[in-house]
Amino acid sequence: MTKYVTRAGLRIAAQLVEFNESRALAGTGIAADTLWQGLTDILDRFVPHNRMLLAKRDDIQAQLDAWHRAHPGPITDMAAYQAFLRDISYLVPEPTPFSIGTQNVDPEIAVMAGPQLVVPSLNDRFVLNAANARWGSLYDALYGTDVLPAPAARPGAYDTDRGAAVVAYARSFLDEAIPGWQAALAGGESPYFVAKAQVGDAARYLFKHHGLHIEILVNPQHPVGATDELHIADVILESALTTIIDLEDSVAAVDADDKVAAYTNWLGLMRGDLVASFGKGGKTVTRALEPDRDYDGLTLAGRSLMFVRNVGHLMTNPAVLLPDGSEAPEGILDALFTSLCALHDLKALGTHRNSRAGSIYIVKPKMHGPEEAAFTNDLFDAVEDVLGLARHTIKVGVMDEERRTSANLSACIHAVRNRIVFINTGFLDRTGDEMHTSMQAGPMIRKAEMRASSWIQAYEARNVQIGLACGLSGKAQIGKGMWAAPDMMADMMVQKIGHPKAGANTAWVPSPTAATLHAMHYHAFDVFARQAELAKEPTPGLDPLLTIPVAPAGHNWSDEDVAQELENNAQGILGYVVRWIDQGVGCSKVSDIHDIGLMEDRATLRISSQHIANWLLHGIATEAQVDAALTKMAAKVDAQNAGDPLYEKLLGDSLALKAARALIFESLTQPNGYTEPLLHKFRQEKKAAG
Repeated sequence: MTKYVTRAGLRIAAQLVEFNESRALAGTGIAADTLWQGLTDILDRFVPHNRMLLAKRDDIQAQLDAWHRAHPGPITDMAAYQAFLRDISYLVPEPTPFSIGTQNVDPEIAVMAGPQLVVPSLNDRFVLNAANARWGSLYDALYGTDVLPAPAARPGAYDTDRGAAVVAYARSFLDEAIPGWQAALAGGESPYFVAKAQVGDAARYLFKHHGLHIEILVNPQHPVGATDELHIADVILESALTTIIDLEDSVAAVDADDKVAAYTNWLGLMRGDLVASFGKGGKTVTRALEPDRDYDGLTLAGRSLMFVRNVGHLMTNPAVLLPDGSEAPEGILDALFTSLCALHDLKALGTHRNSRAGSIYIVKPKMHGPEEAAFTNDLFDAVEDVLGLARHTIKVGVMDEERRTSANLSACIHAVRNRIVFINTGFLDRTGDEMHTSMQAGPMIRKAEMRASSWIQAYEARNVQIGLACGLSGKAQIGKGMWAAPDMMADMMVQKIGHPKAGANTAWVPSPTAATLHAMHYHAFDVFARQAELAKEPTPGLDPLLTIPVAPAGHNWSDEDVAQELENNAQGILGYVVRWIDQGVGCSKVSDIHDIGLMEDRATLRISSQHIANWLLHGIATEAQVDAALTKMAAKVDAQNAGDPLYEKLLGDSLALKAARALIFESLTQPNGYTEPLLHKFRQEKKAAG
């Protein structure tokens, strides 16, 4: 039972009060009364508006459902469809051409191109690992993954054959990225050479190419360097330029305890004093933030520049109760409390700095259209006023992951034009919203076919083109989504170079190792030169973006096709939900139906549940078929997790299995098809049961 304390007319969980009054406010110069009265004022002002925006979502969805019931199937008259979307304010007028006015942006965001990590905020070990992924060993990344065509390393001691293949690959990379590097090591000239640092027997040679640094570590006393003709012990790449500390899709935060744990880790990162101790290999390991890197007078950041992703407009949290007894919107709480934590960075209260430009970077997800973006802008204004910050100190990253946002992206950017530092496509949530928005139009094509749909191609291209047209190049990130298979790095190296080639100056990766490998793509391709080329091209129109991925009229799937699709979706739902509900794990590597480990979060869950719901609605599948698929896949997921001592089986009286069924069979009534309300309900029930 949560204990509440009254502050400024609000009932606030005691642990949240203690966190803020004893830790988050310390040294900031802000009084506790100022914080709590500021929160009350913000909630009084913004809660009614927040509720109105959510009601508008529901009203628009009801009108869409009615229209599609009257006009089933693929769109045959695009002009009439778009006219209807304008009539219901789904589409809004394009703003007059403009360029964003964002100022005081760190170079990692504005003028550099490189990988971006996303990490769940609740795991202190993971967030430290991600923050420290600014620099990564290319030797380690190659030795331990499937990138090399050579056989995997033999178990046991160092595999010299594998090591030789690593060195050869790294040499080839250096020759291509920074030709003439060997001359610099010999004391000669190189246009890419920047600086050198000598520490004992080790010499660290720093190079720069396409704005990214490469360090060649020369050490004849090192076990690897001793056997190398040039005594090179390692090649270190500047890797994850930026990291998103996530309070949203990748975490299971359902109450005050969870929120305080997330805020505590974020505060520790902003102060630079977060430490994690854990067991590894039979020993206790302590991890802390890496210091900056010095090269004879030149200092480079030792850590990734950190964003924090707040919760969107939908969810509430019992950490704060309003005077009427209802829960406060979680996104409003996040805006105030994560910004308060970031004050420790701006005021240099800790041991390390995050933003040298004096900004706070917040990613805002799941906004539907420019009116909701404007709400975020006004909310951040109000937070700045409470915390005594200059206007637009808080920057915003806009996730382009809802259909109404991607259809009105220019207007969304315009609404936050003086604080935007990031737009990013999110194929997974965007696909979930695509299906829910047009749920009544007809049966959707199979999930695997979605990536070839005309709407997704237009979506990815428009995101870059609109970002460039709005002046983001050189001021903000234009990003691409996650590579979801952390064990398939060879495939990533083949495919993910498509992101910089598309003009994106960042893209998400699932691990520090993947960040180091993906960094090579930004050496192979000049993103900003590509952006300059793309800026001259026209932006794709709305027609392909608004082409709904429903199957052609009269299309029939075989019984085998239906069973395969249901089982694939059911397995993905169960594999993710069982950890979310039973263990509070919001993101992890989950084995898919083919036993391939994929990174799963709520966005993947949204797709799978919406897809089954769509096929149920249109008679492609029956409730009995869905239940049969759930039962069969529950046995498979139980077998896949047999080695986890914390795992609770799905088969039997499992709360997680009940949650999975609810996510499917109650999917049509969930706001915009989101999974959070049901996940939170069942997770809270699980925690209450001990």
